[in-house]
Amino acid sequence: MRGVPTRRLLRRCLFVLLGIGIGLLGLRIWQTETGPALHVWHRFVPADLQAARIEGMDWDGYLAAEATLFESVRREVTEQLEPEDRTPLNRYFEGSPVYPPRFRQDWNRSYLLEPEGPPRGAVVMLHGLTDSPYSLRHLARLYRSRGFVAVGIRLPGHGTVPAGLSDAVWEDWMAATHLAVREARRRAPDGPLHVVGFSNGGALAMKQAMEALDDPRLGRPDRVVLISPMVGITEFARFAGLASLPALLPTFAKAAWLGIVAEFNPFKYNSFPVNGARQSWRLTRALQAQLDRRAREGRLEGLPPVLTFQSVLDFTVSTPAVVNSLYDLLPANGSELVLFDINRNSMLGILFRTASEAALGRILPPAVRRYRTIAVTNAGEGEDAMVARVTEPGARETRDRPLRARWPEGVYSLSHVALPFPQGDSLYGMAPDPADEDFGVHFGTIAPRGERGALRVPLDGLIRMSSNPFFEEMAERIVQGIEAR
Repeated sequence: MRGVPTRRLLRRCLFVLLGIGIGLLGLRIWQTETGPALHVWHRFVPADLQAARIEGMDWDGYLAAEATLFESVRREVTEQLEPEDRTPLNRYFEGSPVYPPRFRQDWNRSYLLEPEGPPRGAVVMLHGLTDSPYSLRHLARLYRSRGFVAVGIRLPGHGTVPAGLSDAVWEDWMAATHLAVREARRRAPDGPLHVVGFSNGGALAMKQAMEALDDPRLGRPDRVVLISPMVGITEFARFAGLASLPALLPTFAKAAWLGIVAEFNPFKYNSFPVNGARQSWRLTRALQAQLDRRAREGRLEGLPPVLTFQSVLDFTVSTPAVVNSLYDLLPANGSELVLFDINRNSMLGILFRTASEAALGRILPPAVRRYRTIAVTNAGEGEDAMVARVTEPGARETRDRPLRARWPEGVYSLSHVALPFPQGDSLYGMAPDPADEDFGVHFGTIAPRGERGALRVPLDGLIRMSSNPFFEEMAERIVQGIEAR
C-alpha cells in the first residue's frame, strides 16, 4: 500500500519540475524577445573549415580557404547591409573607420611574421574566444625580433561574423592548432618550438602539449606560454546549451545568443552565441580529463616548462583553477606562474569587496611548490612602488625585485583581456603609439562620464581595463624563456 503514495509523490514532483522547466523556458523566451534584434552578421553562418578537412591541409591551402571565407562575408554581409546598419559604428560597413579590410593588414586573418635571416626557432600564436590573431601580434613581433618565425592562425569561427561561432566546435580549433604547429615545424625543423595561448587559446596550447606526449609527430613544444588561460570556467557554460533550446523554433532564433551587441570592434566580436560558451566548456573538460588521468598515472614528466601570466581578478576564467587544476599537477620542470595583484594604492581601495582584497592570498596560500611563483604587487600598502615578489620552487621564503612600471592613475586591477596588450597598442592602449596604425578607434583612452542609458554600447565593455602597464616586464620573462637552453 505504501507504493501508491510514493508513486503519487513522484508524479507530483515530476509535474513541479516540468512546471519549473516550462517557466524557465518562458522566461528565456521573454528575455531574448525583449532584447536587441538580430542582424545579418548574426544570421549568416559562413562555411568555415572543419576538423576533418583541416587535418589534411597545409598552410597555403588554409590561407586560400580563408580568403574564400572572407569573400563570402563581403558578399553576404557587407553588400547586404540594411540602410540603418550603414553607420560608422558598424565594422561590416565598408565606409566605417573600423572596417577591417581598409587597414594595411587585416589582423582578423592568419599571418606569418618571419625574421630577417634563417629562423632559429618557431612559435605558434593561439588567440582567444570571440577574438582574432590581432591579440597576440605584439608577442609575435617580440619572437620575430629574437629570430623566431611566428605563425598566427585564425581559429575557425573567428574573425568573420559572430554567427561563425554558432557552428564551430572545439575540435575544429584543435585541428587548426595542429596545422599551425606543422607549419611552424616545417619552417624551423631544427630550432625550438614554442606555443603561446591567450584565454581559450591557452587551453588549446596545453591540449597540444598533452597530445604530443602520446604522439610526438604532432610537434612537441619546448615551451608553453599561457596568458589568462581558460583552464577552468564557470559551470554555467556546461548548461549554456539549455538556454538556446527555444532557438530550435525559428521564431525564437535570438535564444541562441547570450549577448547581442553592436559590432564596433574591428578585431573582436561583441555578440556572443551560446555555442561559444558550450564549446569552451567542452574544451576545458577534455583538457582537464587528460591532465587528471596522466597525473594519476604519473605520466606528466614529459611536459615542457609552462610560463603563465594571470590577473588575480578575472571575470572570464577561473584564476584558482590555473593553480589547482594545472600548476599543482605539473612536474618540477622549470614552470613559472606570474600573478598580477590588485592595485593596493588605488583611490578606489575602500570600495573593494573583501574577496577582491584577499584574492592573492586565497589563490596562492603559503606552501612549498614545484614551480616558481611571481606576484606583481605594491611594495607595501599605500605605496606606488611595485615589486615582483618571487618564491622559488621548493622554498617558502620570498624575495622582492623592484619593478620600473607603476599602476596608471585610476586603475585598480588588470582584467582578463588586458594582459597581451602594451600601453602603446593603438586599439586598446591607454597611451597609443603614434607609430602604430590607427584602427579607427582608441578604446584604451575612453573614460566615459555621463548619464546611464545614453550610449549605444554597454559601459561595461568601455571601462574594463584593456591594456597591461606591466607588459614590458612580461616580455622580459618571455625573452628569458626564449634564450634559455
